[in-house]
Parts: sequence; structure tokens; C-alpha cells
Amino acid sequence: MAGAMTRYEPATIEPKWQAFWDRDDTFRTPEGTDRPKRYILDMFPYPSGSGLHVGHPEGYTATDIMARYARATGCDVLHPMGWDAFGLPAEQHAILTGTHPRDTTAQNIATFKRQLKMLGFSYDWAREIDTTSPEYVKWTQWIFLKLFNRGLAYQSEVAVNWCAHLGTVLANEEVINGVSERGGHSVERVPLRQWVLKITEYADRLLADLEGVEWPNSTRIMQQEWIGRSEGAEVRFDVAGHDEVIEVFTTRPDTLFGATFMVLAPEHPLVDVLTTDERRGEITAYVEQAKNKSERDRQASKDKTGVFTGGLAINPVNGAEVPIYIADYVLWGYGTGAIMAVPAHDERDFEFATAHGIPIIEVVSKTGAPAEAPLSEAMVEQGVAVNSGKYDGLQTADFKKRVTADLELAGQGLARVEYKLRDWVFSRQRYWGEPIPIYFPVETEGDPRAGADFTIRYDQAIAVEESELPLRLPDLEDYEPGTDPAGVLARAQDWRFFQKDGQWFARETNTMPQWAGSCWYYLRFIDPDNADTLCSPDLADQWLPVDLYVGGAEHAVLHLLYARFWHKVLYDEGAVPTKEPFKKLVHQGMILGEGGQKMSKSRGNVVNPDDIVSEFGADSMRIYEMFMGPLEATKPWNTSSIAGVRRFLDRVFAVTLRADAAAKPDDALTRLLHQTIRKVTKDIEAMRFNTAISAMMVLTNELMKLDGVPTDTLDVLAKLLHPFAPHLGEEVWAMLGHTPSIQAEPWPTYDPALCEEDEIEVPVQINGKVRARITLPKDATEAQALAAAQELPPIATHLKDKPPRKTIWVPNKILNLIT
Repeated sequence: MAGAMTRYEPATIEPKWQAFWDRDDTFRTPEGTDRPKRYILDMFPYPSGSGLHVGHPEGYTATDIMARYARATGCDVLHPMGWDAFGLPAEQHAILTGTHPRDTTAQNIATFKRQLKMLGFSYDWAREIDTTSPEYVKWTQWIFLKLFNRGLAYQSEVAVNWCAHLGTVLANEEVINGVSERGGHSVERVPLRQWVLKITEYADRLLADLEGVEWPNSTRIMQQEWIGRSEGAEVRFDVAGHDEVIEVFTTRPDTLFGATFMVLAPEHPLVDVLTTDERRGEITAYVEQAKNKSERDRQASKDKTGVFTGGLAINPVNGAEVPIYIADYVLWGYGTGAIMAVPAHDERDFEFATAHGIPIIEVVSKTGAPAEAPLSEAMVEQGVAVNSGKYDGLQTADFKKRVTADLELAGQGLARVEYKLRDWVFSRQRYWGEPIPIYFPVETEGDPRAGADFTIRYDQAIAVEESELPLRLPDLEDYEPGTDPAGVLARAQDWRFFQKDGQWFARETNTMPQWAGSCWYYLRFIDPDNADTLCSPDLADQWLPVDLYVGGAEHAVLHLLYARFWHKVLYDEGAVPTKEPFKKLVHQGMILGEGGQKMSKSRGNVVNPDDIVSEFGADSMRIYEMFMGPLEATKPWNTSSIAGVRRFLDRVFAVTLRADAAAKPDDALTRLLHQTIRKVTKDIEAMRFNTAISAMMVLTNELMKLDGVPTDTLDVLAKLLHPFAPHLGEEVWAMLGHTPSIQAEPWPTYDPALCEEDEIEVPVQINGKVRARITLPKDATEAQALAAAQELPPIATHLKDKPPRKTIWVPNKILNLIT
């Protein structure tokens, strides 16, 4: 037997096999074979300065098990890793320390890579990518130009969350109670020129193609709700005393007769027109107050504040005059920025009307008869029309069709589909991001770099030539954010301004958001070194779509939505052969700290994998994370529990030391071995890793009872264990006299007949309570089961020599005797 170790020593074993895999290039992706393929992908990490904590490797371990299993079952496997390395944290670190973000990023990547290799993950490191590398940035910018040339990237003045302290625009999700989530800095709503991507152009396809993917139902629902497709009607309300018209979209045109007021967003351009002189002071104050709230805060607030403008609108179905309010829960960027309010049939409108003394008119009844008493709450369900003139008695669906058609005939409305999805604001005013490859003509009498007055013609955007990509970031000594919304890059005067054929031009000084690099990285892994094209069509045909994509549920909406959008644009460009990028999606559950709280530095409960590996070994950590519970479940970390997993690996090593080539398994061990192969195989395929580990523990415990352990049985155990504990799997394989790597060995097969038990144990109940257990031949009859049960003393005592009144027999499962 190879090797001289007499006990399991992961500190010796694990570095040895990691070095072997590197030398042997064990996990290089095969090319040009006719074997089935498996593209297994992790959501790649942002390389933070703190390195990995023990929660990160959970998903990586799951995909590694799947990748190693797929190779063993004869598949070509693409299993890569890279770095989503642009972003705000590296830039802020640079500001604090004076270290260039490029240097910080390189150091962080080195730490992450060391830790991932330490854990034995079978990545093809030859395909490693970094979203900040010029070679990668080139193709991110190339995709932007495709969007631009298709009219899908455009400039717009957008009301955004501007944080002067951070010097950038923040997403709604990054603003809490009027301050930045990161740092608690003041945020205000201001209009800024922004690059915007027209994701709404793809709304229907983004919705429809969810039907063809194997994703968690909750994630599909979140995507559907974010896209928010609604069928309804656009309705036109004339304004009393003005030539203006207010348009609203409603999914419930059947409730028009109950519309007793309207609400405009504070930013709506008609607010100033409709406001009467006596209401102007209050309106102006309210508008100013709303400016400093994020859209998220405005919608989440339970206080439905609002102010009457003094203006009146004309209800198109009955001519009634209804008051026009402004309220911050209505957003200018959503729909038309105006709503018709039906307090009897909308909870938010009911609260507002009650607070402001506005009439509440019931127009939908569950019974078809109007309520005799005033409504105490909104009735939001569908029903039968009441108080609705000629439409009374119609069911909701029929009413919707009829009234929409009548509005169209009268020129007061039309049927329409509306989406909650909004175009993607794509600009950031930071340094550490991809430069947007656009420039603009400059009108100037002199050199703008030398202080000459200039005007940038933002209305004449020009795309950088593809041959000039990548457009690189300038080197700056000062990354400090400022109050200039043009962004940090505006300070790089020699980079920003340039001459071409005697004409001055100015580069775009906004950068792309961190989302950009993560939208398409799965494509670059397929062909990472191609300098001539984003991804070879032949290789894209070979590897797409991603067969298994694993990552946290926190990316369930935006990352997946943006990546799917870019993929569909590339599909339309002919650059990819599939409509969707990710076939199957799995979310690993969160690993909490030992106190059951989320791990964070501020709580002091972060567990470093370096410490765990040092004490227990990488394989113990891998097995423990998979044994904690179902992959998708949220689980608390408990370092002391790893000792039990470590003892299991100690036993595997111990039984290997007792390998005996002359020993033969008896029938019971043979049956258990085949049952274990079947269990582990099916559990891996279903990603039930915890129960697969349990099965291997049971087998190992049986082997511990033997003085001489059959070598053939240990061969199988090593193959089953290898995806979970790859270092020990390799070590056991070598100890048994085989040539590494075990990864090259085929997966063990099982005989279904040997997986079946000849005898089974069945619980016997008296009136539903278990009183005994009997061993029966498999598929025993009811008569056999009853006869055997009646021979048992506990059962005979309860029956008192009388036959049961009723017998319930579930073959091979349970016998219940009713007395």
C-alpha cells in the first residue's frame, strides 16, 4: 500500500493533491469531443478586502460536487471561476488608503484565489477572467456599442438619487429613509443626464421565456412581478377650466364610476399649471419635501400624505368633477405619473380618502346589490357592477371590455398593456468602472483643457470605433467624489478632451455600473482568450446554455434580469445561439453566524475559512457545509459540529488502512454497497447532498466492523466520496494502489436487484399507536403479516386472543389493527 501515514492528516494530504491537480492540469476543459456537455457555473464573487467567509463556499462546494460527478459520468465539463472586480468598495478603499483600485483589486483577487484553491475546487483556472482587465473591458464596451447602434442605449434627463458625499447616483435599493445605505450620507432627488438602456423593449420576451427555464418558482415570480405586465385601459380626464388632459393607466376601468379624486406625482409637469393661487404655497412646500425622498421610501411609507391643488378633473364616464391632489406615493417615472383614485376598491385610496374627507362610492359588489351602510374597508375583489349607470349588473370582466370599447369610441381612452419594469439607468459618476465608449463634439474658441469656454453637444453622441476598444480609464491620483455630476473622470482633462481633424471632442465621463461586467461573463468563460470576437460561434454552440447556475437569492431579480436582457440583445445580433443564458438555477441558502444572525464584521461573528481549514481540513469544511441541511435552507454555523464530520473522514482513512485484497464482501455488505451507490447517485443528481453524506457514513460504519475490508468495496467508497472530499478521495485511491487522478475514473454503477431488500421491518399499530415491529418477507400478504403480528407478545396482550375488528395493511409499510 502506497504511503506511510498511519492517521488522517489533512494538513499533509490536501496541499499535496492541490499541487498535483495544478501540475497535471486535471480540470482543464476538454475541447472537440462528442461527449455530452455540462456547463456548471457559480455566480462569480466580488473580491473584497476581507476575503471569503465560510458562507461563500457553500454554493461553490455544491457546484464542485456536480462538476466532479459530471466528469465521472462521462461528460465534458466547463467549470470556471473569475472576478466581478469593478465597484464602489475598491474605490472607497483607494480613497482611504491612497492605494490605486487596480492594486487593491489585484491583492484581493490573490487572496480569494488562494482560499478557493485551498478548498480544492476543481475550476479550470486557465479560463480565469477579471472584469477590470482591458481584454474584458473591450468586449463589455463592444456590447454597449451594439446596444447604442440598436437604439437601446440613449441619454435622458432622469430624476435620480444623487449623493454628493459618495459622488454618484444611487439605486432606489441603496437609499434608506433619505440617506445612503452605505455610510448614511444625505441623498437628494435631482435631474441628471444619464445613459439609459431600453430594457422595456424586451419586456414581453423576458416574461415569456421564463416558461422555458428550470428556476425556483419564487425567483420566477419575482422576475414576473418586477416586469409587472398589466392589461388595462389608458383613460383621458379633461381638466376643468383648462385645455390640458390628464392620462392615467388603470387595470380596473370597471371602477371608473367610483373615481372620486385624482392624484398626480409631485414632479408631474401639470402640477404648476393646475395649482390655484391660494394652494400654491402649500403645493410648493410639499414638492420640495418630496424631492429628498427616494422612490422606495415614498412607496413604502404608511403615511399617505397629499395636498389638494385646487384643480378639478372631469370623469369621462359621468361628467363628475373630481379634485386633483398631489401625493408622493405616486411616482413620475412610473406609468403616466397620475392615477385615478377609487377609494371604495383600493386600500391605499381608501386610506387617503378617509384621511382627507373625500367621498367613497361603491361601484363593485360581491352580491350585485349596493351596500346599505357606508363601507368600512375597501372591497378589492372582482364582482358585479353597481352605481355604474347602464353597466349595472355586469360582471367585472364583461364591464372592463364594454367600458374600454366605449371609451375608445368616445376618444376618451384605449386598451393598453403597461409594465412596471422601467428602463435601466446605466450611468455612474465614479472612477472605478468601465468607461462608456461615447464622445461628443465640443463647441469652443480655444483649448478647453486650458480654460477656454466650451459647450459639449450631448445631443450628438458618437460611438468610439470598435478598432479603438478598449477605451481605458485614465490614471488619476484623486478618486475623491465631488459635487460635479459630470463625475470623477471630468477631472482628467487630457483624457476627456481630444482633437480629431481639427475639431475638439469630449469623452463621456460617466462610467458603467458594476452590473455591466456580470451581465455576460458566462460567455467569456467559453472563449476567454479570443481577441477577435466576444465568443466563438462554434464554442457558443457547444457550451450554451449554462446547464447549472448556482448563487444567492439576493441576485434573483436585477442581476438575472439584466443578464437575460443582454443575452437577448446578443441573440438578436447573432452572437449567441440560445434565447436564454441559464437553463437551471439553484439558490443556496444563507449560512448564519453561530448566534443565528447574518455574518458581518460589525457583529463580530464572521468565521474565516482559513481558520477552519487549519483546524479541521478543507474536506471537513466541505462535508460539513453540505451536511448542515438541504442546500436551499438557511442554516446557522456551529464550529463545534465540524468535529463529527472530521471523525467520519478519520474513519474512512482508518478503514482504508485495513484494505484486504483477499477479502470478499458478504451478501449483506454487497447489498448495502449497491444501495449506497444508488442513494448517493440519485441524491447528487437531485442536489440532496446531506442525505448522500449520511448514506456514506452508514457504509463506513459497517466497514469499521470488519478486520479486513474488501479492496473493491473501498474502491467504490473512494469514488463516491471524491466529489465531496476530493483530497481524501484521491489519497484513498492512491493508498489502494491506483494511479491518480480518481477524477479520471468512471462513476460506480449499481444493480437494481441488489438494492432491494429480501426482508423488511414493518411497524405494527394497535388503534394507530405503534406497539411492536415485525420482520417479513418483502411483498408479504396481509394474512402473513397478521399471522406474524399475532405471535408477538405485545400484540397478543392487546388483542386478548380476539381477532381485530378491522385490519389496515399497507404492503411493505405498516400494519394497523383496530380493536
